[in-house]
Amino acid sequence: MSDVYAQPTAAAQPASTDDLAQYTTLCLGGPAGRVVTAINADEIVSRVREAGSEILLVAGGSNVVIGDGGFPGTVVLVRSRGLRVLTEDEQTVTVRVEAGEPWDDLVAATVRNGWSGLECLSGIPGSTGATPIQNVGAYGQEVAETITAVQVYDRTAGTVGQVDAADCGFAYRSSIFKYNERWVVLSVDFRLARSPLSGAVRYAELARALGVEVGDRVPLAQARATVLGLRAGKGMVLDADDPDTRSVGSFFTNPVLDAGAYEQLRQRAAGLGEPPAWPGAGDLVKVSAAWLIDKAGFGKGYPGPEGTAISSKHTLALTNPTGTASTQALLTLAREIRDGVQTRFGVTLHPEPVLINCTL
Repeated sequence: MSDVYAQPTAAAQPASTDDLAQYTTLCLGGPAGRVVTAINADEIVSRVREAGSEILLVAGGSNVVIGDGGFPGTVVLVRSRGLRVLTEDEQTVTVRVEAGEPWDDLVAATVRNGWSGLECLSGIPGSTGATPIQNVGAYGQEVAETITAVQVYDRTAGTVGQVDAADCGFAYRSSIFKYNERWVVLSVDFRLARSPLSGAVRYAELARALGVEVGDRVPLAQARATVLGLRAGKGMVLDADDPDTRSVGSFFTNPVLDAGAYEQLRQRAAGLGEPPAWPGAGDLVKVSAAWLIDKAGFGKGYPGPEGTAISSKHTLALTNPTGTASTQALLTLAREIRDGVQTRFGVTLHPEPVLINCTL
């Protein structure tokens, strides 16, 4: 096994106990009872064991909405770093990545090394350990396609072990780890192709931006640069100078409807054009939440209380552009959108981020 880059070895130090807003991309969240830092897998396990039942793990903070009351227990900041090669041959390489490794740093490293499989997931904020929890996906790729195993601490058994990909229960933006406090992700194994070219381009918007046909392959660096450009144009790449990026990215998941429900949606949408949709398993259809939100009257820049707003670039992102709003204000805007879509189209939107000590 070889190291691509090393993880830090300095002793962990307690972090400040200021409001949790400083640890989230939304810049929202009240105080924690206690905040500690863990810089490797062993420290993550020990911090979790010490904390007992009231514990919240935060890494990139890009997919979490924390209530104004904060979190009364222990918050563990996951800051483990590192990537190493486990196995390799002429066609593939399997790498193990620590949970706290920033996701886009990993994607950039795979592109530099000529490893194909993650390039269309460029620019997604957050940590590597969060990707199997959410089964992160974008532009036609999902991490479920390349993950082979997840190393975990099992809080029920009190042991460290491994969950193979087949047992992770991967589904659209979901897995057995989501909304389940039993497992703490320590590291993730990915099997990637040794290739200078991307996987087959599956997403029509990306194909158009690349100037190729769906199914074509392009150089890895070109795929990454184009995805980063598309995401930046939607305010979906973190940028301190862009207030639209003070968000959790997509706030709502795309609804998955059966054939009957989709036909009812089409009838209610008469005169607005065909609702964008993608076929799923069986008679299921995934519908564009962004289209539903826009056609229900909530366009880009739609204002909410306390300065919250829908992003000026993308209707799926709810933002805290001034950094001074409350979580309650953001959720008030989210409820207005959810209820408006339900009234107009009969479709219920569900939040994509994890809500901590708050409800929608």
